[in-house]
Amino acid sequence: MDFSRFLSDDFEVKSWVNAAFRAVQQEAPGKVDAHAATLVMKLQLFIQEVNNAVEETSHQALQNMPRVLREVEVLKQEATFLKEQMILVKEDIKKFEEDTAQSMQVLVEIDQVKSRMQLAAESLQEADKWSTLSADIEETLKTQDVSVISAKLTSMQSSLAMLVDTPDYSEKCVHLEALKNRLEAMASPQIVAAFNSQSVDQAKTFVKVFTEIDRMPQLLAYYYKCHKVQLVAVWQDLCQSDLSLNRQLTELYDTLLGTWHSQLQWATQVFKNPHEIVTVLLIQTLGALVPSIPVCLSTAMERTGQETKLNKLLELYDATIHFAKGLEAAMLPNLKEQNLVKVMELVEAVYGPYKPYQLEYGDLEEENLLIQISAVPLEHWEVIDCVQELNHSVNKLFILASGAIDNCIKLTDGLGVCGLLKALKALFTKYTSDFTNTLQSIRKKCKLDDVLSDSLFQEDWTAFQNSVRIITTCGELLRQCGDFEQQLANRILSTAGKYLSDSYSPCSFSGFQDTSSAEKKSSVKNPWQEYNYLLKENPSEYASLMETLYTLKEKGTSNHNLLSSSRSALNRLNQLAHHLAFDSVFLRIKQQLLLVPKMEGWNSGGIGETLTDDLPNFSLTPLEYISNIGQYIMSLPLHLEPFVTQEDSSLELALHAGKLPYPPEQGDELPELDNMADYWLGSIARATMQTYCEVILQIPELTVHSTKQLATDIDYLINVMDALGLQPSRTLQNIVTLLKAKPEDYRQAAKSVPRRMASSIAAMRGLEC
Repeated sequence: MDFSRFLSDDFEVKSWVNAAFRAVQQEAPGKVDAHAATLVMKLQLFIQEVNNAVEETSHQALQNMPRVLREVEVLKQEATFLKEQMILVKEDIKKFEEDTAQSMQVLVEIDQVKSRMQLAAESLQEADKWSTLSADIEETLKTQDVSVISAKLTSMQSSLAMLVDTPDYSEKCVHLEALKNRLEAMASPQIVAAFNSQSVDQAKTFVKVFTEIDRMPQLLAYYYKCHKVQLVAVWQDLCQSDLSLNRQLTELYDTLLGTWHSQLQWATQVFKNPHEIVTVLLIQTLGALVPSIPVCLSTAMERTGQETKLNKLLELYDATIHFAKGLEAAMLPNLKEQNLVKVMELVEAVYGPYKPYQLEYGDLEEENLLIQISAVPLEHWEVIDCVQELNHSVNKLFILASGAIDNCIKLTDGLGVCGLLKALKALFTKYTSDFTNTLQSIRKKCKLDDVLSDSLFQEDWTAFQNSVRIITTCGELLRQCGDFEQQLANRILSTAGKYLSDSYSPCSFSGFQDTSSAEKKSSVKNPWQEYNYLLKENPSEYASLMETLYTLKEKGTSNHNLLSSSRSALNRLNQLAHHLAFDSVFLRIKQQLLLVPKMEGWNSGGIGETLTDDLPNFSLTPLEYISNIGQYIMSLPLHLEPFVTQEDSSLELALHAGKLPYPPEQGDELPELDNMADYWLGSIARATMQTYCEVILQIPELTVHSTKQLATDIDYLINVMDALGLQPSRTLQNIVTLLKAKPEDYRQAAKSVPRRMASSIAAMRGLEC
């Protein structure tokens, strides 16, 4: 019987019993009970065997426990014995050290004496060797074999290093240097020939020789001189040619860039640090040019007219930028292998000639812009021509301003922003001054400041139409100024923003930021991108630039005041244009009103005078002057219609930005502010009523008839205002009330009006107040 299944993890009693009886049922179905009894007996026997096995195993384990405990005790005793032995060894070592300390000191001193004796022996040998080499060197020099001579000098140099403490050490040094000079002089023709012929093998030999005798700088001086002479000769040939300076610089830079690539390839086979050596070659070449590039630039600037000076400078600088970018692209893949100090010197040598002009960029740009804007004509004989030129000048102005941003970025890489802002301010100041003068000229041509003495009334809307065009031009100026200021801020931040580090704070004492050591270690900086002429040459302007950049970065490019003064000046222009338009409309009304105090009919009696008391008021008709004014005002909405119907964003912007004289009185309803035509109509109506009140008070005397006539005239004007939906002024209403009051009721009517006005009207009418 297989009892192994009882050990299985998935053992089931039912399955085992069923399996045990399945075979019996198939073979002998009647013997199931007997099989069950047999199976139970076997299981009992198996259980008994298991119990016996468990009991026997437990008994053996109990017997083995004392032996384990005895072995642990033995191990513990052995560990204690080992500890005692270690303590004894330690005491023995300590005692040995105490007993042998003096002996060891003697051994150390003996060893020092031995070392000194060996050193003395070596020094004597080297001294003897120096004497031998010194005696043989003259014969060696006669052989003209550079390698042999170099080997001798190297040995002498090694011997000399051992003779530092000898009395004649300095004399020996001088003697050795003289021998090296003789070797160098002897080898110089071969060195020059090797460098000129670009012989790699010969050059390697001389590098080995000069390295051994510690004369590598002198060998590099030969290398620099050989190539420098050739490059300077190329430049002198270019200077004597008929080519323009721009072309001369381009040719020179192409030669230098070609030299970089060819010499780097050659130097890599010869020298250990080829990149640094070729960099120094370019630095020395640029410094040795005759005439120098700064002199050539200065001469070219002196020969160039003021109007093209900046363009000429940018043209020359463009050639230099092209060369610099070529060098940068060539160096960038191996920038980690470069000596960054030397690369920065090369950057300074390339860009240095332009530094004086970069520092003066603001003045150069201002001079250029003023010359350019002065060439934009605004003044013409005919008014319509002036208006057209003002309109055309807007695009010209902002083309010049955008060009100035391009110039600043191209010449200064954003470092000239302070000079740019100064130049732009000068440009807008000049433009607004010329614009203002043109507006004054237009006023004179339209005779807006001349009040004609005759009473002939003629409507002429030409001046007003021209004024509206000028207002539209002012709106275009304001719109483009806003767009340009946004563009200016964005380009300043995108170009010059790289100079502003995250650690900058305007509250710091110096205003400059220090790059953290973590930033310095994080990546290798590119000297071509780190060039900053302004930081050293003009720290105060650099601090201003940082403050401007910080403000733009913190407040955002849409919230700035880069051109606040220029925007204010353009708003003043818009205001002047509004006054021009207003005066062009109001002039005709004012001419008629100024005739009122001078009219003879106010104080002269006539046939109508005797009938005045009997005639009703409606029998009187308004006089011609007020009829002309009324009809003129009634025609205003037709001419103001462009303000409502014309969809012109520039005109709308200008109208909302401008303010008209004679604003509404306090407490009046202001529906016209929602409609520009109504706003203008209201302003002209208030000007008319106020001026009318002023001239009425200038009338010296009124008869009874003329009093009623004047009241009729005022009523007519009030009716015109009502027809246009406008409120008559309180002053005008008070005057008409006083004019209509009967003599016996005058005092009562005068109580509700200002006393001064009541007294003036009473004096005109010959009444007592």
